[in-house]
Order: sequence, then C-alpha cells, then structure tokens
Amino acid sequence: MNPILALIIANVIWGMASPIFKFALTNIPPFTLAFIRFFFAGLIFLPVSIISWQKLTTRQWVEILLVGFFGISLNISFFFLGLEKTESINVPIIASSGPIFIYLLSVIFLREKPKIKVLTGMFLALFGVLFIILSPLILDGKRYALGAIEGNLFILIATFGTVLQTIIGRDVLRKISVMQVSTITFLSGSLTFLPFVFKESTTWNLFMLNWEGITGIVFGVFFSSALAYYLFYYAVSRLKAQDVGIFTYIDPIAAILVAGPLLHEYPNVFYIIGSFLIFGGIYFAEGRIHWHPLQKLRKY
Repeated sequence: MNPILALIIANVIWGMASPIFKFALTNIPPFTLAFIRFFFAGLIFLPVSIISWQKLTTRQWVEILLVGFFGISLNISFFFLGLEKTESINVPIIASSGPIFIYLLSVIFLREKPKIKVLTGMFLALFGVLFIILSPLILDGKRYALGAIEGNLFILIATFGTVLQTIIGRDVLRKISVMQVSTITFLSGSLTFLPFVFKESTTWNLFMLNWEGITGIVFGVFFSSALAYYLFYYAVSRLKAQDVGIFTYIDPIAAILVAGPLLHEYPNVFYIIGSFLIFGGIYFAEGRIHWHPLQKLRKY
C-alpha cells in the first residue's frame, strides 16, 4: 500500500477521534475506554501475528515495548485526561506541534546543527501552541481557566508520547512486521491501564454503557486503534520520521468537521491565530511545499 495514503487515512481517523471520544467520555471512564480500545484491537491482530511471528532480540523487545509505552500508555492516558478538560478541536491543533519537538529533540539529543531560519520558524510555531494552551485565561477568566489549561497541557504531553513513538519505532518497524509490532504494543499498552480501570470500576460498570460509550468503543477498537495504528506503523516503517510528523496537519480539519455537528464546538479567534502561527512558523522554517501531505502523495 502507498505509505503516504496510509498516513492520510490514519490522520483523518485520528482527527475525527478527539470529538468522537469526547462524546463517548460522557458515558464511559477514560481508562476503561482506553483498555477496551487497545486490548480488543490487540486480540484482533493476535492470530495473524502468531502465524508469521518473528523471533525478537532483547533490544527489539525493549524498543517495541517503549513504542507501546510512549505511543499508547503515555499518549493515550494524557489524551483522554486532557480531552475531558478541554475542547476537542484543540487536541489536533496542539498535536500538530509534533514536528517542532522532533526538530528540537534532534538538536538537543542528536546534536544536529540548528539553522537560524528553521529555529526561528519553530519557535514561532511553538508560540502559537502556547497561545492556544493559555487562551482560556482570556476566554474564561482565571476562575474557570485552570481546568482547560491543564487539559491543553495534558494534550501537549500526549504529543511528546507520539513524537517519541515515531523516533523509537522507525528502526524496529523496518525489521519486524507491522502486525506483530501492533499486537505487542496494543496488548502491553492496554495492560498498563488496568490499575486505573479497577479504580474506575468502583463507580462504573458495563451495565451503565449507553450508545455514546458504544460509539467510542466501536470507533476506538476497529478504526482509531486497529486500522489507524496499523496504517501508521506501516508508514513509519517506510518513511522518514520528519515526514511522518507533517501528516498531523490533516487532523484539525477532520476534527472541526466532526466537532461542529456532534459537540457544537467551533474555532474561536485564539484558535485561528494560534493555528496560523503554528503552520506559518513551520512553513517559514522549511520554506518548501513538501510539507503539504498531498504534495508528498504525488511522489508515490
């Protein structure tokens, strides 16, 4: 399959995910939804993975488990916790800051020489992220803003998880089948949610499930987990890490199209200005059209 098309599909699904999951969280607790979402998606992949199972070295086990920890345990925990506190349309626009952190981490840890133009553009984009994160102080006043700001910061932490997942997973996904990596990360990641699931079970049980929760479970297991992660891992195994990050730009569009009719959430002036700073800063940093996902598709 075309890796660019795979990433486009995955990011459309993930863009839709934030409003759909916020809708579902009105009925089902976050860690319970996270556990069901990944545990059952892992079970779907398990039979196929067993048939073509590849022997793993200790290093590969560690790398795959780290992909599961950062991409599922860390990312999804803070994604759901943040989603409960902030508007769903904020989630993908904050997550679009992924390429910023990939670049900054490459400068800090890989000691790549920073370019002034790129660094300027990245800090401009980072200012746009902070502009959106702190906007509740002006929109809601101090009394009501702290919860929304906390939610936005949680989404930022979740974004770090995605970035580290991409960086760590690229090499191992070139050697081990996508299905096997997906199975291990799904099942290992889901198990980290269990302590929190047990705590949530004191106030919630499956008999309380209604159609909002069912919508989240069906979408989470079959689309946002099984399909989207498989496509994402497949693309990561064939593309550069920095090219993978650019496809998060699709997410805000998909989120707005769903959040409007489903949750009555619409962009405000802070969202628009922050988005302009983020995308404008990244475009200034690169200055090349290859940052556009559809342009990349033409090369395949």
